[in-house]
Amino acid sequence: MVTNVDQKPDSRQLALIAEQLGRPPRGIEAVAAVDGEDTPLVLRMAPIVDGQPFPTLYWLCDTRLKIALSRIEAAGVIKRLETRLGDDPAFLAAYHDSHRDYVAARWHHMSAAQRAEVARLGYDEVLRTRGIGGIGNWDQVRCLHTQYAHHLCGANVIGQWLDSEYAVADCLP
Repeated sequence: MVTNVDQKPDSRQLALIAEQLGRPPRGIEAVAAVDGEDTPLVLRMAPIVDGQPFPTLYWLCDTRLKIALSRIEAAGVIKRLETRLGDDPAFLAAYHDSHRDYVAARWHHMSAAQRAEVARLGYDEVLRTRGIGGIGNWDQVRCLHTQYAHHLCGANVIGQWLDSEYAVADCLP
């Protein structure tokens, strides 16, 4: 079971996140999604970390999901998805909608101070045109992990497809 929470991580969750990532986290704005045991699945990240745009709004941190998606990626699924995007105009349009949802969510979650910092650093265009996981070419799939993180927090056709084809969420309690 996945629950969208969008709340600051507590000390227990921060310790779990550090364990999941293998290092102390930086740039976390919120825990965006948890499983049925309140384990963080997805983090919502700051738009600027250490003076640079952070490439992803939603970061998949759960080890079980990362392993499942890595296995799917290793089986060549990204190439299969990109072929479908090239052959299926409706799927491509839905994928472009996923990118638009992602960009809109990024801007929605930014505070006025963050928007001002983005503008001051000259990153408005980058953060308005880069889609899921920071990808520039919206006809390609870079990483299933970022797609799935967005799926758990927003509207993502690739994540929906992964659940229908591979039942990815079944690895969660």
